[in-house]
Amino acid sequence: MTITIRGIPNDLPLRNRIARRMDDILLRLRAKPVAAQVAFFDENGPRGGGAIRCAMTLRIPYRPAVRVEHVAETARSAFDGGFTTLERQMERHRRRERDRRRRPKKYYVAKRLEAPPKE
Repeated sequence: MTITIRGIPNDLPLRNRIARRMDDILLRLRAKPVAAQVAFFDENGPRGGGAIRCAMTLRIPYRPAVRVEHVAETARSAFDGGFTTLERQMERHRRRERDRRRRPKKYYVAKRLEAPPKE
């Protein structure tokens, strides 16, 4: 699994923070992700201003890719806002998977309904 970080060339502390936080969330997933990408874009371009967009994409096998974006004044706050959203989505994904495994399957229920009651 690879984590690709683009858009912040010289900010080593932010790169370390991104790698550490992404590793933490990826360890909690049941399926091993194929790739994770974090990209930063300057929304205002050459005219200046403080709008940095952080886009995170997480690819998990047999599932659609999860993409999160957040815009903020600095790259760190853009990453933190997007990461919070990504954590919520991954928690929702884990909850859905857990609930899907807990529900009885339709054939199991049908077999129980057909069986004579035990005394």
